Amino acid sequence: MKRILATLPILAALMIAAPASAATTVKSCNRDVTFDAPPKAAVSNDVNLTEMMLVLGLRDHMVGYTGISGWKTLDEEMRNGIAELPELSAKYPSKEVLLGAGTDFYFAGWNYGMKVGGEVTPETLAPFGIKVYELTESCIHIGAKPKVSMEDMYNDLLNLGRIFDVEDRAEKLVEGYRKELEDFRATLKTGEEPLKVFVYDSGEDKPFTAGRYAMPTALIEAAGGVNVLDDLGKSWATIDWETVVEKNPDVIMIVDYGTVTAEQKRDFMRNNPALAKIDAVKNDRFVTLSYVEATPGPRNIEAVKKLAAAFWGD
Repeated sequence: MKRILATLPILAALMIAAPASAATTVKSCNRDVTFDAPPKAAVSNDVNLTEMMLVLGLRDHMVGYTGISGWKTLDEEMRNGIAELPELSAKYPSKEVLLGAGTDFYFAGWNYGMKVGGEVTPETLAPFGIKVYELTESCIHIGAKPKVSMEDMYNDLLNLGRIFDVEDRAEKLVEGYRKELEDFRATLKTGEEPLKVFVYDSGEDKPFTAGRYAMPTALIEAAGGVNVLDDLGKSWATIDWETVVEKNPDVIMIVDYGTVTAEQKRDFMRNNPALAKIDAVKNDRFVTLSYVEATPGPRNIEAVKKLAAAFWGD
């Protein structure tokens, strides 16, 4: 990912999309969204969605981003990528914030900058000429969708390519990701059975975790494991610790972000007598992914490699 983000300033300077020659229609969750020309004043919400825009060289089409500093600490590559862009809102933006920036396009998702029935939705922004493309992973919040897979992330990059008339660039990027993952999996040596993995996002009274529709499920499977909450028909959700004990995971994947550190999350599980019988805790088998690695975006391939090293390394 470092080699990708290191090229972003060059991409921004050299890769300026030409105007679309005809209207382009893409599928966004359950909607068809038509663009007569590439957006010129785009806003992305959250760190992973913003990285999708940047890795496609779309910074010159953006007027800002939202929803990062209120929850996450950026690494150096990401700070460099957005250095010339203002953060319009530390958390979810209001409609006034987007209108004040002259926004014509909002790249967000359900629970990634929008809430069902909230102030900022495709329907509330449409009267002001702001078109919305929704993160594929998040579509489960408003209707049925297939189980999460790496295709969710690829789909978003390809649709952004169509929207901004950089389709060739997006196709080459996705083709590269597909080949990199395919080549890696071809050489990956795993056990006879997939490792059982529990995703620990946050929460002490009750854990917040990933179900069958959240990106970690796809990352874990690509690395030779299985999410123990694969039968949970949600994306991100709160469950109870009794379920985790019953599932008895071999490995615990910690999502690192916010004010509670990954080490503090590990210590909580290690020091909680109720969790002492879990194999992952007994054997001290933890692996940490940053938020931007665990959610759909350009760092997902490296995240699979990191998980595989923790699952099957010496």
